[in-house]
Amino acid sequence: MIIDQNKLANMYITFNALFNEALQATQPWWERVAMLVRAGTRIVDYKWLKNFPGIQEWIGDRQIQSLGAEAFQIEAKKYEGTVEVEEDDIDDDTLGIYSPLISELGRAAKKHPDRLIGALFAAGLTATIWDGKHFFDTDHPAPIPTNEAAVGSNYTDGVGTAWYLMDVSRAIKPFIFQLRRDWRLVRMDKEDDEQKFMRGKIRYGVDYRSNVGFGLWQLAHCSKAALTGDNYGAARAAMMSLKNVRGEALDITPNLLVVPPSLEGKAREILNNQFIIGQADVGGSKENVWKGTADLLVIQDLAA
Repeated sequence: MIIDQNKLANMYITFNALFNEALQATQPWWERVAMLVRAGTRIVDYKWLKNFPGIQEWIGDRQIQSLGAEAFQIEAKKYEGTVEVEEDDIDDDTLGIYSPLISELGRAAKKHPDRLIGALFAAGLTATIWDGKHFFDTDHPAPIPTNEAAVGSNYTDGVGTAWYLMDVSRAIKPFIFQLRRDWRLVRMDKEDDEQKFMRGKIRYGVDYRSNVGFGLWQLAHCSKAALTGDNYGAARAAMMSLKNVRGEALDITPNLLVVPPSLEGKAREILNNQFIIGQADVGGSKENVWKGTADLLVIQDLAA
């Protein structure tokens, strides 16, 4: 078989179609917990509101709810994946053996943001955010009119496996996925490409530019206490008790429980069972008041 540029161009079209088909078919989970920010520059400054914006009676001048001076930056990073095709395989017309590899490359590309966002869960216990505290911490500055020194907590200490409760119902999410440039499939298949000339190999690669960061701490709670109905209820209460600078409720509604695979069973008991296992009232089984109060997201990336 004559391997000319027309043959190579058609091969790229086939591989590109397989790659994009896999991209479309793969469903990542990061979109449930992170807000997508399409960046127009390499570095983006984020100035978060110290508290959620609110509405009050208009008396005199407007009460400006300005962005706080605190800021942090997220800088785009570049990620890639590359495979080689033997020129002899093109000559022998055995390209079908590479089709699954190209498809898997597309799947891996679509799932890569999951890896990045998944790492933020553990990093939230050590990474410092704009208020000078860890993302998951017990003493975030949360002043109210009656107490300027008030603090807010989105962390429950313990010795167990970490689980997370989140409010993902808003435009702002607990995490940020910043996309500078989406995935693309590129090639090195020209006659003057060194690898093709010297080694008889053609390279195909994918790359994109992105990064991740933390959003509003008020929208997420991390607990290392045992995953029980009582501790789940305590985490909900802690989130729903947070207030803005005027002392008003933030209207936080925890609606997503995030767990590693090892806690999936306990999470399903809390969210799905009609009755609490091993507990009973005087009249019989004890009804589970937490049934249906949140969706469940099991993340394999959180496995120890």
